[in-house]
Amino acid sequence: MTWEITPPGAHTPVMLREVMETLAPQPGETIVDGTFGGGGYTRAILAAGAAVIAIDRDPAAIARAATLATEMQGLTVAEGRFGALDDLARAAGHDKVDGIVLDIGVSSFQFDEADRGFSFRFDAPLDMRMGGEGPSAADFVNHADESGLAHLFRTYGEERRAGALARAIVADRPFHTTLELASLCERVIRASRDGIHPATRAFQALRIAVNDELAELASALRAAQEILREGGRLVVVSFHSLEDRIVKRFLADRTKVQAGSRHAPVANPAEPPFSSLTRKALLPAEDETRVNPRARSAKLRAALRTGAPSIPLDPATLVPAVRLKGVPS
Repeated sequence: MTWEITPPGAHTPVMLREVMETLAPQPGETIVDGTFGGGGYTRAILAAGAAVIAIDRDPAAIARAATLATEMQGLTVAEGRFGALDDLARAAGHDKVDGIVLDIGVSSFQFDEADRGFSFRFDAPLDMRMGGEGPSAADFVNHADESGLAHLFRTYGEERRAGALARAIVADRPFHTTLELASLCERVIRASRDGIHPATRAFQALRIAVNDELAELASALRAAQEILREGGRLVVVSFHSLEDRIVKRFLADRTKVQAGSRHAPVANPAEPPFSSLTRKALLPAEDETRVNPRARSAKLRAALRTGAPSIPLDPATLVPAVRLKGVPS
């Protein structure tokens, strides 16, 4: 079956075919799209006959979802963070759901809207906030301590020149626009042979920190464990190694029998709360990466909820900590 149902000119979601084959929505089911974005997954799920609870914290995405709700039946729109998807689903009248799909990271709409400050392709305020609340990227850059900035760029951006970049920022701040910061990155960081812009990793690190993206992902995985019915399916598409590592670790811990060690074996090993639907991460097909370069780094992991009790999770245990001093709250 083909899932290429996106209207001409509309947002095309990454790995739509693989998501739909793994999620397998059926008429009468209720699926949570925890990261509505452009609505590509939601539209396909609705077309398959399932109902959708569409979640997003971005007011612009919520407006798009509200428009789609007037065009297609079965869509409930919930504004909020996907880390609280279990609470949002219950507020929509569902104690359990049949499936959850998460597309982690920034949507194409957010990158393409110049005034949001996500991209250094445009000269715009240095913002990067998905929901408009909390400190902006400019607040982080202009007020965080040097060692904290270096740790941020190194941990969330995997930037080799993190220390030099942090020193240069502290020496040259304040920064108010995306191009001001991108220009500094170009002076401090050498252009790479693979064509990645010198500002890419720094902008990525700031975006993750501003929106607390990794903690949101860990919270969403905990929430999925609580709200999925037995036989419910969890599908996660990630684009960054840090994100994929969190998903991989979460599923690894919850798809194996808790048998203990040879020194302290468990007498009656408990059934794990998930069984794997993907032995290893699925990657996008070559035909997709040819037409959509953004798909190249995508990885899909999926699991089936069993009837076993949840394994408690403190989301902080999955997220690398970065401590910044001086950033206004």
